[in-house]
Amino acid sequence: MTEQPPIQPTPAGAFRFNTDSAKLEYFDGNQYVNITTDSPEQHTGGTRGVFIGGGSPYAIDMIQVDTTGSISDFGTSLSNAGYVAAASSRTRAIGGGDAPSSTNTIQFITIASTGDGQDFGDMTTTAHARSAVSNGTRGIIACGNVSPTDGNGTNIIDFVTIAQLGNAVDFGDAVSNKRDRASCASPTRGVLAAGYNGDPVSGSQTNSIEYITMSTLGNGSDFGDLTEARMGGGGASNAVRGIFGGGHPAKTVMDSIEIATLGNATDFGDLIRGQFRGGTASSPTRYVYYGGNNSPYREIQYVQFSTRGDAIDFGDYSPSNQRYDINEGGCSNGHGGLG
Repeated sequence: MTEQPPIQPTPAGAFRFNTDSAKLEYFDGNQYVNITTDSPEQHTGGTRGVFIGGGSPYAIDMIQVDTTGSISDFGTSLSNAGYVAAASSRTRAIGGGDAPSSTNTIQFITIASTGDGQDFGDMTTTAHARSAVSNGTRGIIACGNVSPTDGNGTNIIDFVTIAQLGNAVDFGDAVSNKRDRASCASPTRGVLAAGYNGDPVSGSQTNSIEYITMSTLGNGSDFGDLTEARMGGGGASNAVRGIFGGGHPAKTVMDSIEIATLGNATDFGDLIRGQFRGGTASSPTRYVYYGGNNSPYREIQYVQFSTRGDAIDFGDYSPSNQRYDINEGGCSNGHGGLG
């Protein structure tokens, strides 16, 4: 017998068991969302943000996203990798990036502990300036460019199972072949925004947004547009709202989207100071923008997802901790893809 759609609209708060993911879900009015059975508080006393790579000395830094203050040292990025695209589950973060030229290496860390990056496996191709999203089970690393010198992007999307060490496999193709794209996720959708081909000043920048359904395999689909074209912005989200901040050349703009609803982004507010290629991390309530390539400024900035407005000072990092070209190398154990 063919399954029929419900006669009445699904009410907000309805539950179902997803036989594909083997997880209990609830309907938030727009989409089904995983019901979490653990929390960052159990593992790290609150949401921990980690930032992998960046410019020399290629460190891994960490913050408590739910508070404000200084950064702490976590360890050292594997093979001195910068330009890292990072994704995470509640327990483990993965990062794919260059070292310092294009490579196919993926590294991992255990978020609740500290220590250096360790080998996870390899991406399907060498790549540089990629972006990443996760639903807690899969880590998906997308786009970038094969050579760091020509600036031309690729549309390749890879994925791994975060809990299992091994090489990435093909997920599909992005709509756009841009590099330096911002990214965020809900438990069901991964979103990629903006980016460019060629030189960051004279090359082709875009304002396009696309999405993938992370539990399946397939190509990207059009989502809408940002308020303006840019590259090197920092994306992060809770389970409902995504924010894309900054971009080249040192933009202050922050846009937001509702991930479950296709459409164009709207203005959220402004960063304290324009940055690009900064790392981002999020909790269910807060978006944090860390670092960037606008020397000598060293602000860490944040906003609350529920309230539109300009960024607030989170804290500063010392010159010895300054990171350049992190390129969305941030993630957390409380981001939107985890529900």
